Amino acid sequence: MPQPKPRPYTRKQALQNAAFLTELARTGNAREAARTLALNRSMLTKRRNADPDFAQRWEAALVLAAAALSDPQTPPGEAHVVRTRGRLQLRTPGKRRQIDRDAEQRFLAAVSATANIRLSAQAAGFAHSSFYARARRHPGFARELRIALAIGAERLEAALLESSLPESNAHDHWRHNDPPAIPPMTVAQAMQMIGQKARRERELADPQALPKRGESNAAWIERRTLANGVRAMLEEEEARMVEYAQEEWRKGGRRTQWEPGGWDLLLEQALRVKGRAGS
Repeated sequence: MPQPKPRPYTRKQALQNAAFLTELARTGNAREAARTLALNRSMLTKRRNADPDFAQRWEAALVLAAAALSDPQTPPGEAHVVRTRGRLQLRTPGKRRQIDRDAEQRFLAAVSATANIRLSAQAAGFAHSSFYARARRHPGFARELRIALAIGAERLEAALLESSLPESNAHDHWRHNDPPAIPPMTVAQAMQMIGQKARRERELADPQALPKRGESNAAWIERRTLANGVRAMLEEEEARMVEYAQEEWRKGGRRTQWEPGGWDLLLEQALRVKGRAGS
């Protein structure tokens, strides 16, 4: 009989799992990691038995902990999956500098402000190709990159619309004299300019809607079909994210100590209490 699929985790449970795996990769001791985070080890064991993905990450964290403890010179960082000679391997960062979570956050923050991949990668201190490769390797990072690009584009669009208002006076510096007179033209030239204006408006509304120069009708149809499929996938992803956010809001979800940045404080408090108890 096929094994039943595990139920999806709540946000709190997923963050608990991430915090436990991080601590497990540091110590290599599941019981100590659960005790440090004030989690029930039997609860985590049940999740491991019911979820093959969590079980694999558990075993990988133990391997990473053993490798780090056996070689203290190994630089800290996030392990990644690579394909070598037709098979997958889990590799720790090498001696060269790797993209860690802090670099990801700097890059995503820059993208949300500029919507420019190359400029944001330069601000984070890495090549833009490294982040493209990371997006291909990690679907979660690819989703966050799409969200950051959407936020950046929306902010730039809002700034552009704001600057276009007559009250902004942002572009009045060029208007130092009266506009020049319209040059003389024939009726045919005037109609040609009107047609070019209508075409430019269609291109601004949807730049990919019109066939490109020298493109066949079959190639244009194939390109539009692919673009529509990608648009449908992104719309479905956005709808699922909105539906999940609405469901969390209906449940009265609150920010817990397991939110990003919160469990680090919890860990620090637990270690402080443990130190006082041992003294």
